[in-house]
Amino acid sequence: MTSSSPDVNVLLVDDLQENLVALEALIRQPGRRIFTARAGEQALSLMLEHPFALAILDVQMPSMSGFELAELMRGTERTRSIPIVFVSAGGRELNYAFRGYEAGAVDFLYKPLDPHAVRSKVNVFVDLFRQRQELQEAKAQLQRAVSMRDDFMSMIAHELRNPLNSVYLQAQLRRRMLAAPRPPDTQTMQSMVERDERQIRSMVRLLDDMLDVTRARTGKLAIVPAPYDLAASTTAVVDAIQEQARTSGVTLTLAAPPKLPMVGDEFRIEQVITNLLTNALRYGQRKPVAVTVGVRESESEAFVSVRDQGMGIQPEDQERIFEQFERTEGSAQIAGLGLGLYIARQIAQAHHGRLEVRSAPGDGAEFILSLPLPAPDAPT
Repeated sequence: MTSSSPDVNVLLVDDLQENLVALEALIRQPGRRIFTARAGEQALSLMLEHPFALAILDVQMPSMSGFELAELMRGTERTRSIPIVFVSAGGRELNYAFRGYEAGAVDFLYKPLDPHAVRSKVNVFVDLFRQRQELQEAKAQLQRAVSMRDDFMSMIAHELRNPLNSVYLQAQLRRRMLAAPRPPDTQTMQSMVERDERQIRSMVRLLDDMLDVTRARTGKLAIVPAPYDLAASTTAVVDAIQEQARTSGVTLTLAAPPKLPMVGDEFRIEQVITNLLTNALRYGQRKPVAVTVGVRESESEAFVSVRDQGMGIQPEDQERIFEQFERTEGSAQIAGLGLGLYIARQIAQAHHGRLEVRSAPGDGAEFILSLPLPAPDAPT
């Protein structure tokens, strides 16, 4: 048993307090929680409230015998599967064991009890209970994995279908245009090619994200450090995404120093900033997005902040969205697999940095990439 495993419950039922005390002292050990009851009614109440690995019942109790209690247990769904061990002070000639097994007992003990036999039997049933719990947890995890796989395949199909349909329709349109008496002009064909390229890039990004998730999970996410300028990299990403922002009606601003020398994988850092900007455009509700690049001298780190004024993120979701395939509530109609932030945080951590979010519902969100500044003697 690991230190994180929950305690296993064992129920002792006997009308005599001294018997309960003696039996509890015999089987108590770490990781085991002992419940006691002096009547059948009290025992049933406990069994309806707690899961038990085992119930040890005294046969001869005044108000309700152990056999009667066992029959009630077998008639209730909640208590039906609890193993029962009967204890009796009566001699073997009374044939209690046969009646006990008929009532559903898994074992029978006679007083005076053999301490070694009692401990051994209890250990067996506690171990079996833990194994059942582990199997149930493994089954639940498998079901979650199957459900996640099905959801993932559904999302992949959805995300790939749209750009593929667009490219296919463009190809059909081009076929008709080429078959027309007057061929299309160069500008029209150029626009169509650019649309095709955007859709193809979208599919390539999707496939790259899937590969990056696999690399991150196996510790093979490639990071190639070299000197670069964080201010220039951020400016390049903002310039590249400006057209998409304008098309969406979003004002995108940048505040950055003239230079900010860093050491890291420039391609990967640009991947993080691109992801944050893409998310800001998706979730920012067409409101302005502000990008800020700066230095925190006191913490010897640089940062890139991407601030939107959109729907915001619930406090309970602010860590969950950095997990694989996780997205904020209410984002079902927005494209995406829920992989980008997971990959972005993995890249930040690979650079010994952080990726954090500050947000409140209805007040937008600010994602902050923090990276350690290079040592003063690092090559430039």
